[in-house]
Amino acid sequence: MKSKYITLSIVLCSLLGVSSCDSYLDINPKQVLDQNILNKPSDIEGFVTAAYARMCEMGSLDSSPYMYWWSGSMRSDDCYKGGGGVADAVGSFGNISLFTYVNPNTGALDGTWYNSYQVIQRCNTAIQRMADFTEEELPNKNSFMGEMLFIRSFTLYRLKKLWKYVPYIDENVVGMSDAFEAVPNRELDKGNDLYLWQRILDDFKKAEELLPLDQMDKGRVSRNAATAMVARTILNMAYEQDDRHQVININKELLVEALPYIDKIIDQEGGRVGLESDFGNNFLVEYDNATKESIWELQFALDNNFHTAGRFNRAEGLNHPWMWPETQPGNFVFKCCDFNHASYTLTNAFKTDENGLPRFEDYNEDDYGQYIKNSDGSYNLDIVNSGAKPYFDKYTWDPRFSHTIVAPGQPWKYDPDLLFHSTATRDPITYSFLKPIKDMPHPDCGCIAYDGWQFNSMNKKMIRYDDVLLWKAEILIQLDREMEALPYINQIRTRAANSLVRLTQADGSYTMNYHIATYQPGINCNWTKDFAWKALMWENRLEFACEGHRFFDLQRWGLLEKTMNEYFAIERTRFDWFNDARFTAGRDEYFPISQPQMNYSKGNYTQNPGY
Repeated sequence: MKSKYITLSIVLCSLLGVSSCDSYLDINPKQVLDQNILNKPSDIEGFVTAAYARMCEMGSLDSSPYMYWWSGSMRSDDCYKGGGGVADAVGSFGNISLFTYVNPNTGALDGTWYNSYQVIQRCNTAIQRMADFTEEELPNKNSFMGEMLFIRSFTLYRLKKLWKYVPYIDENVVGMSDAFEAVPNRELDKGNDLYLWQRILDDFKKAEELLPLDQMDKGRVSRNAATAMVARTILNMAYEQDDRHQVININKELLVEALPYIDKIIDQEGGRVGLESDFGNNFLVEYDNATKESIWELQFALDNNFHTAGRFNRAEGLNHPWMWPETQPGNFVFKCCDFNHASYTLTNAFKTDENGLPRFEDYNEDDYGQYIKNSDGSYNLDIVNSGAKPYFDKYTWDPRFSHTIVAPGQPWKYDPDLLFHSTATRDPITYSFLKPIKDMPHPDCGCIAYDGWQFNSMNKKMIRYDDVLLWKAEILIQLDREMEALPYINQIRTRAANSLVRLTQADGSYTMNYHIATYQPGINCNWTKDFAWKALMWENRLEFACEGHRFFDLQRWGLLEKTMNEYFAIERTRFDWFNDARFTAGRDEYFPISQPQMNYSKGNYTQNPGY
């Protein structure tokens, strides 16, 4: 589906189920896809494709429900906000990152909710229209139905992780806007949130039954994606929360229920899915739709008939380097806007000890900033741009550091002839120079657009095989079967150790001192359940660093308050803008429902605690 997007707009305001459509009614659309005039089986694919398209055509830089940097990395101990200083986007990203002054009017929240329900309603419209046709009339009916159930459920899953209680709107909610207003976000007679998890889970299971194992078009959801999301949903359900969002029980029966779905993926024959030989393959545009590790990825493009710059990844529109490369004066490839910086705490987490294992206890005792400053506190740019060797040479490192983060003086996106430079950072005094690189392209990729903001068209891999392996390891450890979890964690570490070929400088030497080993009980570790759990959490962090997973992992495990307040205490000694930061348990695990949505619901929504 990379080049097969529909070029029509759905303007069905009475079906959107979200805030006012006045702004749409003021516009005369050039083309309208109307459910009342398209009645042939051949028209149905247009409705299906429109649902896919809406996931990728979000009009705001911060309101895509599928992009995680600001809600999953910036809100965790992985990343700083970045940008042009503390005041830049303080009312949205700044406050969200520090858990200060977040309220129902905070920016980014309403757009994310609104756009999500647009996706959901496009899915519901397609499902409603398909009901009129038999499988003989519509040969792809089962696949289309499975795709729409999956996208709807994935969007609801995402909404639930952000807000906990959200309206479950399916194809049976029809009519004018009052039908949508009447759907509450929380059914108070249910007692807890498990009923909502169950509905999402049931739809993923239906999608799994309907979807084929292989799809003809790249980008269409396949059965493995649904199977993975069944397992992922059950895994989340197993960590049961009370009304204050605290984990009060780990349901081992549910954990056992998830295992067969994970094994369906792991045990497939013929190399259909598996780890890529090199970790870096997951983060290069040339590997879009071309890895066995990717189970589902969002499709982006620069060249189509819908946007002048294509259906690009708007969620990364603020995150490219600032006015760089400097070797092209007046013709900068990267122009905007240097948001999203790797934290010192995350950077330090990649350090390894003499055995090649993580430095669990002392990893965060110093930081990059201590080694790049002059005696008066100013940055020594000669040290910075030469790669901060006094710091990096002091330690050994997990190779995934260089697939995840780049420092000035180190190769940008595996190119030893293109070294990242300090001038590409807008405000290093506030956020330092360390840049997450997974979602960033090489400037010669042919995938970059600029229209006042900077965008690229790399696909976003939403579910990968390494996810699945670590879900299984997590479940096995929680079931007191930690020895069975060991091979899955070691598979991940072995692949990391073998992912060095791209991590070189111009002279062929490695960029950093890499040293990583597998866990070997009785030799380099004592593999108890407690140790295995620590290793599992660390592996999740390093494997998916800066991909938006971290906050939601901590949320699932019930570790947000402890982790975030310890992080703030350390980072407060490094940057004074952390002085007001504090995570409040029972409130900050989830966002407040935006005030426009509260108004729209006419009293049918229940606001989250603390707001």
